Amino acid sequence: MKRVCIIGLGPIGNRHGDVYNLDERAKLVGVCDKDETRADSASERLGVPAFYDARTMLRELAPDICSVATGGYEYGSDHYEPTMQALDAGCHVLCEKPISNEIRFAEEMVAKAREKGLCFGIDLNHRFTPAARLARKWIDEGRLGHLLFINMSMWIMNPNESSPYFHLKALHPHTVDVMRYFCGDIEAVQCFATKAPGRAIWSTAQFNMKFKNGVVGSLTGSYDIERGHPMERCEVAGTGGRFVLEDMWQELTLYPAGNMEKTVYTNPAFGGGFRDFTDTFIDRIQTFVRQVDEGVSPEDIDGSGAEGLAAQKVLAAAIESLKNETVVHVD
Repeated sequence: MKRVCIIGLGPIGNRHGDVYNLDERAKLVGVCDKDETRADSASERLGVPAFYDARTMLRELAPDICSVATGGYEYGSDHYEPTMQALDAGCHVLCEKPISNEIRFAEEMVAKAREKGLCFGIDLNHRFTPAARLARKWIDEGRLGHLLFINMSMWIMNPNESSPYFHLKALHPHTVDVMRYFCGDIEAVQCFATKAPGRAIWSTAQFNMKFKNGVVGSLTGSYDIERGHPMERCEVAGTGGRFVLEDMWQELTLYPAGNMEKTVYTNPAFGGGFRDFTDTFIDRIQTFVRQVDEGVSPEDIDGSGAEGLAAQKVLAAAIESLKNETVVHVD
C-alpha cells in the first residue's frame, strides 16, 4: 500500500483525496495547503493530519506518492515549487494540469523526475476512459488504416478571466493531449481566436495543426458555451475508416471504409460504466497509483510529465501564432 499526501486543497485537491480513499492500493496520510482554513477543513473531512508547509509534511510523513493540486495564476503557476520539493523528497508525483505556465519550469520538473528515477504524471484525465482506450486500440490494430486527419472540439462555460491566454493555457492541455494520444507529436500550429461579448480574454479559439507523421488536424475550444451534453467530441479518420468519440467516455463509433456496418461502444449505464465525468479522475488517479505500485518504469507512465510538457509546448506555439498571425513550429 502506497502512502499518499496532497499539496493544494481546493476543489480538485479534495477530489484527489476522495479518490485515494477509495483505492485499496493507497493510504492517504496527510494534506497541506498554505491556506490554513482549507488545510484544516480537508484534514477534518478526510481524516488525516493538516500541514501548512509542504517541506515539513514531506519530511515528517515520507509519503511514496504526492498529488500536487495547487492552482495560482492561470491555474498552473503554483505547480513548480511543490512538485520539485516532492521529487527532491523522493516522492512519485501526480501533478494537476497544466504542468506549468512556464515551459522552462516544466522542463525542469520533467528533468528532475528523470534524474531521480521517479514517476511523474499529469492529470490529463480526459483520455483515461474505456472508450478512449478502445479508440487507441483500433488505431494500433490498423483498423483506421493510414491516418489522415483529426478534428477535436471542447467547450465549457468559464467566466473567469486572468491573462489574455487563460483559456488556451488552462483548458487545452486536455484536448491537445487527446490529439497527441491518437495521432502522435505535433509539428506546427496556427491559432485564431475571438472574444465573446463582454469578455476581455481570447475566450474561443480555433487551432490548425500538422503532425510529424503527416496527419492534419483542427481543434475548436471555447469558454463561452454552457456545457450541456456532450462537452467534447473527437473524430479521427484514415484510409480504412474513421471513429467518432463523444465526451471521451459516453459513446465511440467506428465507421469502416466501404462497409455500411458500424461498430458502436456505448458506456454502460449500469454494471461498472462511468457515471459522470468525475469517474475520469478516478480512472486517472487510480491508474497512477497502480502503475507506481506495480513498478512501471517512469518513462512508461501513462499521461507522463513529458507528455504534459509536449502539450504545453504546442499551446505556447499556438499563443505565439495568435500574437504574430503566423504558423509556428513546435520546439
